[in-house]
Amino acid sequence: MSAERIVLVGGLWLDPSVWTEVIAGLDARGREAVPVHLPTGREATLADQLAAVLAAVDAAPGPVTVVGHSAACGLAWLAADARPGRVARVAMIGGFPGADGAAYADFFPIADGVMPFPGWAPFDGADAADLDEQGRRAFADAAVPVPEAVARGTVRYADERRYDVPVTLICPEYTPAQAREWIDAGDVAELARVKHLDMLDIASGHWPMLTRPAELAALLATL
Repeated sequence: MSAERIVLVGGLWLDPSVWTEVIAGLDARGREAVPVHLPTGREATLADQLAAVLAAVDAAPGPVTVVGHSAACGLAWLAADARPGRVARVAMIGGFPGADGAAYADFFPIADGVMPFPGWAPFDGADAADLDEQGRRAFADAAVPVPEAVARGTVRYADERRYDVPVTLICPEYTPAQAREWIDAGDVAELARVKHLDMLDIASGHWPMLTRPAELAALLATL
């Protein structure tokens, strides 16, 4: 099953515009890509965000590759669980799917019903090493708070056919060897059961769509 379209799902605090240069790079290589507009209103839930991803999957004329970034690797995997016959591949950039019953992305403090961008201190080191001060300011200024019901939503799977869907891990601030160690150690139980798993390296921090869009597009075009 080959994918005609690539569906792009951004991680926490990102709006669809972060994919603009990646989409241009894919278009230049003859690949169609569409970004998902995730609901981010204060009352939005994890189910609402998954519904937006599934709408993009269902709107495609054929099978799709669903690309998730960071926490949204979980949304991409939930889409594979919900549409194992429509999702040809899942690509996960800088993240992994959570276990059944886990919170989706309850990583940072909640204030007034949302999880705001926490600043750069939690990302000191390899995560943000290739973002200069201007890039960091632009990111923080554009950051979209994550609704509490999304961040604290419970991950639930229903269809073990998701393990038949091929998965590609794109490894930015860590290496494929490190990712393999985590999986083999039991830290990513979902991926340990995937039947077709491969890994690609990209020399970037946690946000390659912002800092290495051409390289990321070239990788995604091969899927």
